[in-house]
Amino acid sequence: MAVRATPAGGLRLLPAWPRRYLIAAVVAAWVLLWVFLQGRDTFQLGGAELTPLHVRVNEASEVIDNSRNENPFFLYFINYIRLFLDEFVTFVQALISQPSFGRPLPVVGWLGVVAIATAVALLWGNLRVALLAAIGFASFGLLGLWEESMDTLALTLAAVAISLLIGIPLGVWAGVNDRFNRLVTPLLDFMQTMPTFVYLAPLTLFFLIGPASATVATVIYAVPPTIRITAHGIREVRPATLEASTSLGATAWQSLRKVRLPLAKRTIVVGVNQTIMAALCMVTIAALIDAPGLGKTVVKALETLDVGGAFNAGLAIVVMAIVLDRVTSAAGRRVEARNRAGLSRGAGRRRAEIGAVLAVTGVLVYLSHVYVWAAEFPGEANVGRYVRQGVDAATLWAQDNLAVYTGAFRNAVSYGLLNPFEALLTDSPWWLVGAVLIAFAAILTNVRVVLVTVVCVALLVVLGLWQDSMVTLASTLVATVLVMGLGVVFGVWMGRSDRVDQLVRPVLDAGQTMPPFVYLVPILGLFGATRITAIIAAVVYAAPVAVKLTADGIRGVAPSAVEAATAAGSSTWQLITKVQLPMARAALTLAAGQGLIYVLSMVVVGGLVGAGALGYDVVAGFSQLQLRGKGLAAGVAIVVLGIMLERITRAAARRADAEAHGVR
Repeated sequence: MAVRATPAGGLRLLPAWPRRYLIAAVVAAWVLLWVFLQGRDTFQLGGAELTPLHVRVNEASEVIDNSRNENPFFLYFINYIRLFLDEFVTFVQALISQPSFGRPLPVVGWLGVVAIATAVALLWGNLRVALLAAIGFASFGLLGLWEESMDTLALTLAAVAISLLIGIPLGVWAGVNDRFNRLVTPLLDFMQTMPTFVYLAPLTLFFLIGPASATVATVIYAVPPTIRITAHGIREVRPATLEASTSLGATAWQSLRKVRLPLAKRTIVVGVNQTIMAALCMVTIAALIDAPGLGKTVVKALETLDVGGAFNAGLAIVVMAIVLDRVTSAAGRRVEARNRAGLSRGAGRRRAEIGAVLAVTGVLVYLSHVYVWAAEFPGEANVGRYVRQGVDAATLWAQDNLAVYTGAFRNAVSYGLLNPFEALLTDSPWWLVGAVLIAFAAILTNVRVVLVTVVCVALLVVLGLWQDSMVTLASTLVATVLVMGLGVVFGVWMGRSDRVDQLVRPVLDAGQTMPPFVYLVPILGLFGATRITAIIAAVVYAAPVAVKLTADGIRGVAPSAVEAATAAGSSTWQLITKVQLPMARAALTLAAGQGLIYVLSMVVVGGLVGAGALGYDVVAGFSQLQLRGKGLAAGVAIVVLGIMLERITRAAARRADAEAHGVR
C-alpha cells in the first residue's frame, strides 16, 4: 500500500479508491462482529459508581479545597484573582441590580438603566434602535425579572470589559506580528471549537462556584472573537496606505495609532459585537456553577419541569440578546458610514445632540437614584405571571392534542435511528468501536489524524466513561444526521434562490445569537423530559450553521457547470443531485463538521432534561461532591470526543476540497 502526501498537510494512508466502498465494508464487518460479540468488554458503569481514577480525582479535589488558604499558589495568586473578580462583579451588580452601599436598592434604578441603554443606542445607532433598547429593557421589568436580568447584564458587562482589555491588545499584536499570529491561532481554534461548558468543571476547582468561575469561563469563551477579528481588521489595512504613511516619515507606532487602528475601527466593533454575544451565551450556561441571573432561573425551572417559568426567563434572554446585538451592529454600521462619508453633520450640531441626550439621561438617572418609584420596577406592572400561565396552558394543550404527532416523531427517531445506533455503539466491545473509529480516520483523513484518534480512544478508556461516551456519541451523530438533512434541504433552497436566501438568512442569523438554553424550553413543552428533547434542541441549535454553509457551497458551484448541465437537458433534480451537491462536497463536509461541534456543545444542557450520559455526569458533578471526580472526567471525555470528531471532519473537508479542485 503506497503512502503519499496530501494537500491537507499529512500523509495519506490509503490509495484513492472509492471511499464509500471501504466505509461500507468497515460498517458491514462491524455489524457482523457485533452479532457475535455484543455485551463483551463494554465497560458499563452505574450512575453512582466510581472508578479508581474518579476516586483519586475526588481526593485531589479535597486536597485542593483543604489547602486553598495555605498553598502559596492559591494564597498569593488564585485567591487574589478570585477576590478581584468577585468584587468587580459585585460592584457592577451594586450599580444596577443589587442593594449596595447601605441602600435597599442599587445605585441606578430601572428608570436610569433604561435611560442609559436608550442613550447609548441613540448616540451609537439610530432612533429605531433606541426605541428597541427602551422597549427591550422595560420588558425585563414587565416580565417580573428585572433584578435577574440586571444580574445577567452585570456579569456580561464585567466579562466583556475584561475580554476587551485582554483581547484587543492581543489582537493588535497578532495583526502586526506574523509569528505571534501563527502561535495564537491554534489556541484560538481550540478555544472556539470546544463545547462551552467544558471550562466550568475545572475552573470550579480553583475559583469555586460563583461569579469568579463564571467570569473566567466567560472570558475564555468570549475573548477569541475579539483577538481574531481585531487581528483581521489590522491585517486588512491596504499595504499602499501603510506605505504612504511610512513614506511620510511615520514610525511603526504612529502608523498603528494613526492609520491601522482608525481604519480597522469598523472591524473591531464587529469583534465587540461577537464578544458580547458570546459572553451572554456563556453567562447563561454558567448558571450551572451558580452564576447569578436569568440562567439560574432557567436551570431551576428546567429541573422542576416548569415550562412556563423557563419560557418567561428564556424570553428575557432572547430580548437581551436581540437588543445587545442590534445596538452593537448599529454602532458598527454608523462607524462604517462615518468612515466613508466623513462627518455627515457639523461638529457643533453633533455636540449639541450629545449634550441634550446626556442631560436628559442624567436627570432620569438622578431620579432613579433618589426616588423609589424610579428605582424599583412597579410590581403591579408585572405581566410575567400571565406569560407563565399562558405558556403552561399552551403546553398542556399541546401535550393533549399533539401527543399523537410528537409521539410518532419521537418513536421514529428513537426506533429508527437512535436505538439501533446506540445499541451498536454501547454493546460492541470497546476495542471493536475503537478499531472502527481508527479505520474511518484512516479512510477519510491522514496519518496525523489517525494518531490523534488512537490517543482519543485510549483516553476515553482511561477516563472510565466509555459507556456514557458511546451514548453521547450516538446521540451526537444522530442529531448531526438530522442537522444535515435540514442543512441540505434548506441550504439547496437558499443556494438556488436569492429571494429565499434574503428571507431565511436573517432568521438563521438571529437563531445563531440565541443562547443554548433558549432552544430547550419550547421543545421541552412539546416532548417532555426525554433524550429526544435534547436531540431536537441540539438540531435546532446547530441547523443554522449547517444550512448557511450548505447554501454558500451551492452558490459557489461554477455557473458554467450549471449551464452545461442545463444545456444537456438535466432536470432540476438531476442538476441538484448530479452537479451541485457533488461539486459542493467540501462545503457539505464542513457543514457536517461544524454542525457536529454545535450539537456536542448542547450535551450538558441536554443533561438537564433527560439526555443522560456525559451531560448528566457533568451536571451531577456540579451538584454532588462525591461525584465531582466523575463529573470532571466526563468534561474531559466531552473534550476528547470533540477533538477527535473535529479533527476527522476538518481533515475530511480539506481532502474533499482538494479533490474537488483536482489535487491528488
